Amino acid sequence: MEQYLTVSQLTKYIARKFEYDPYLERVYLKGEISNYNPRRKGLHQYFNLKDEQSIISVVLFAGTARQIKFNPEDGMSVMVSGRVSVYERGGNYQMIIDSMQPDGIGALYLAYEQIKEKLTKEGLFDDSLKQMIPKYPKRIGVITSRSGAVIQDILTTVKRRFPIAEVVLFPTVVQGEQSADSIVQNLKRAEAKGDIDVIIIGRGGGSFEDLFSFNEEKVVRAIANAQTPIISSVGHETDTTLTDLVADLRAPTPTAAAELAVPVLSEEILKLEEYEQRIVRAFNTKLRYLTSQLTKVTDSVIFRQPARLYDGYLQNVDQLETKLLNEMQLFLKDYKQTVQLMEQRVKSFPLKSFVYEKKTALDYSLQKLEGAFDHYLKEKNFRLTQAIQGLDHLSPLKILKRGYAVVESNESLIYSVKDVDKGDAIDIQLMDGKIEATVGETFVERRD
Repeated sequence: MEQYLTVSQLTKYIARKFEYDPYLERVYLKGEISNYNPRRKGLHQYFNLKDEQSIISVVLFAGTARQIKFNPEDGMSVMVSGRVSVYERGGNYQMIIDSMQPDGIGALYLAYEQIKEKLTKEGLFDDSLKQMIPKYPKRIGVITSRSGAVIQDILTTVKRRFPIAEVVLFPTVVQGEQSADSIVQNLKRAEAKGDIDVIIIGRGGGSFEDLFSFNEEKVVRAIANAQTPIISSVGHETDTTLTDLVADLRAPTPTAAAELAVPVLSEEILKLEEYEQRIVRAFNTKLRYLTSQLTKVTDSVIFRQPARLYDGYLQNVDQLETKLLNEMQLFLKDYKQTVQLMEQRVKSFPLKSFVYEKKTALDYSLQKLEGAFDHYLKEKNFRLTQAIQGLDHLSPLKILKRGYAVVESNESLIYSVKDVDKGDAIDIQLMDGKIEATVGETFVERRD
């Protein structure tokens, strides 16, 4: 009778075959990356490798991914090594890779180009970001190996050219896996000191791989963010690293870096002496010119005979004084004549007859005013008397004297027999008093 296996049993059997097959323990493949969707750093990556006829699933664990220097991309031709295994849950076989490099180009060179393209787009290499190198630095920081020839070349050059400058070495690992972190760490140390005027980052020549730590993105960004001006001198003159591109100044050799960092002290002293001589010559020339000007002024007629400066003004003052006196005399003469004329007019004026005439006119005006006022009062008194008589004729008391009466009920006047009823109390107001009565009967009088 046939024995049936479960799917899991069969899958496990196939997986064991894969694991123990010596030809599948170490496989070298070449193919094109496809279906690559990069996840964030620190996670495993899953994609495919394919050629014209076949495709295989690939697993790139996070630990292996951190060792790869370039960024995989869809369509990139790569060479990988690893082992073939079976993913039991899905029942499909896959390749777990432990190394990967571009096909036909070095991984480090590809990583260099990718980082360079990325940072160029961000503008980290723009000339507008470059800082000026100070002309007379007091302290020069050097980030390089303690034992290399770089520091010796820099020390010798600085001592020869500008011995008053101090060189501060920050011993740095410049090759290997720890070199990038060492460069970044020492750059931060140099910045933290706060008294470093310029920093030289350098190392001697080497292969592209030996110099690659100076192409690391973390190193390039640290240099770009530095506040202190930086001179880069990495490798030989023909080598160009990203550190050279991002630094404020690039030197082909460590000696050249030191020469760019400091001037020649003896030359600067000669320049100062030349400037001093030029200043003295210029000062003497200026002094001679001003002395000649002073001599010219002091020898002038005005300084020898200063009184001549006021001759013209004194004459003007005399003329103005004479003119003022003449005008004052004419004014006083005219004013005196005017006063005399007024006195004559006052003396010849008939003052008494003028006063008598005005008094007579005033008395006549007073008489006319009194007569007009008496006439006005008489007219007003006559009109008042007429008004009083008119009011007296209209007085209710006059009417009551002729036999009429005023009848009220509840303080309201009664105008008709319809205003009262039988038994109502009424008040009858007569000329000399009031009668209180009660209505007995009412009769309506007809008038044809």
